[in-house]
Amino acid sequence: MQHSQDHGVLASSAVRGDSGGMNNPRIALVTGASSGIGRAVAARLAADGFTVIAAARRTDRLDTLAAELADKPGTVEPCALDVTDRDAVRDAVDRIVSRHGHIDVLVANAGVMPLSRLDAGLVDEWDRMIDVNIRGLLYGIHAVLPHFTRQQRGHVVTVASVGAHEVVATGAVYCGTKHAAWAITEGLRLESPPWLKVTTISPGVVESELADTISDPVARDAMVDYRRDAIGPEAIAGAVAYSVGTAADVDVNEIVIRPTRQR
Repeated sequence: MQHSQDHGVLASSAVRGDSGGMNNPRIALVTGASSGIGRAVAARLAADGFTVIAAARRTDRLDTLAAELADKPGTVEPCALDVTDRDAVRDAVDRIVSRHGHIDVLVANAGVMPLSRLDAGLVDEWDRMIDVNIRGLLYGIHAVLPHFTRQQRGHVVTVASVGAHEVVATGAVYCGTKHAAWAITEGLRLESPPWLKVTTISPGVVESELADTISDPVARDAMVDYRRDAIGPEAIAGAVAYSVGTAADVDVNEIVIRPTRQR
């Protein structure tokens, strides 16, 4: 796999934050930023004054996002990144710190959801979910922790799913990966010193491209009705913005956010 490379760096603007005062904006790395929740999170944090490193494989979409948000208080820097490439994730984070001097927030959002029954035997799709949803999270944590430790501050936000708390038919592997993401993030919180903030955001049904990756016809048909009452990704972005905007002595551990009609 190719290592990541920065793509289309923009100048950063000033904003107050935990990392310092004016002319020292908070730096957030958002993975899976080319669509859905990740794109909405990048847009919201840029509007809140962050310098956002928007990471994904589809850099053309990242370029479009950066251009659309050029008038926001913060800025967006596109970054080509495959979260399943451990060296690429580490190198990307190291370059962020080299360029900006620090990194304040990791929003580990990249995920895939090719649902299927276990007896469909779609093992390659299972492997992909494990690689992106679990290993991608671990690689991100591994890359930022040394910098957070040096700084004595930082915030890891994991975008999990209500699938971390419940299992649905066709969702055994997906829900398993999201429960793992929840458990890994909670373990990080328990292991960490008080200066490290750790948050899990567990969305319910949200408008996104996730269902487009479902190749199994049984699961695909079931999703049509299940996703009928989806909420916009901006709702999840708002939850992320709230969690990273709290005072230094406040740690939002978990937010579960669903459409009102989802029970």
